[in-house]
Amino acid sequence: MAKSQVTFNKIEKEKKRLKKREEKQKKKEARKAEKEASGTSGIQFAYVDFNGNLTDTPPDPAMREKVEAESIELGIPKKEDREEEEPANKEGKVSFFDHSKGFGFIIDSINQEKYFVHVSGLLEDIEENDKVTYELERGQKGMNAVRVKKI
Repeated sequence: MAKSQVTFNKIEKEKKRLKKREEKQKKKEARKAEKEASGTSGIQFAYVDFNGNLTDTPPDPAMREKVEAESIELGIPKKEDREEEEPANKEGKVSFFDHSKGFGFIIDSINQEKYFVHVSGLLEDIEENDKVTYELERGQKGMNAVRVKKI
């Protein structure tokens, strides 16, 4: 004898579906009854005021700001030069470097930040505890030290 294909879970899902449908129908009838009782169907139009709130009164056209089309920038804003803030060559100390894996870390002497360095960014061989100068470039996971050389 074959087992029934209707499981308990399927029955419960069908009950929930029917209950939702009934609630939706009741809400629809309640809105219809409210509309007939009050004679209106709610707010015909919704406006957004200057603070971003929805209202039923239109905004005052005198308070509108004039925006020129030329002043709107499309795309990503241009990067400002940060050369004045930070020197191009930074100094630091090699805290860890693994020659077999080809990477390590440099600790900045000013702000004690740790930067990743790859063997491809070296100008000369470095060892742990060497004082070095380097430049920073943005990598996939953060700032990387490049053009690294001993002091």
